[in-house]
Amino acid sequence: MAFRFQHTSHTAKLIIIAEFLFVSYLLYSLTKSVYQNYQFDVHVQNYKRENQLIEEENRLKSEEFAYYSSDAYVEKIAKQNLGLVNRGEEVIIIPDDDLTMDGMIGIGDEEEPESPYQSLNNPQKWWKFFFDIKE
Repeated sequence: MAFRFQHTSHTAKLIIIAEFLFVSYLLYSLTKSVYQNYQFDVHVQNYKRENQLIEEENRLKSEEFAYYSSDAYVEKIAKQNLGLVNRGEEVIIIPDDDLTMDGMIGIGDEEEPESPYQSLNNPQKWWKFFFDIKE
């Protein structure tokens, strides 16, 4: 094989080397272009994902705005904070002492014995309600 290349001229060798360098440059350019396209696609996907998140956030904000600017919400806040009463509505205020067990004593003369739940806080009452199994 070395014998075949001995008969080629120097210009032919230079042309072959130049063609090899040209093909190498084309491969480098192609690889660079493919990598840049890949990076561009990644950026596009990231922006699409961000746009979806922003659209979802905008939709939620629009729904919240519609709720907070609705007449039902304004009326609710006015009733809670300002004591608004519409025509035909009656306000019933239940005193705190009526909510206790002492206020629920029957009409008869006998009093109910004190409940063991009165001394417990709320989580303890729920615990007893669900897990205190009486046989």
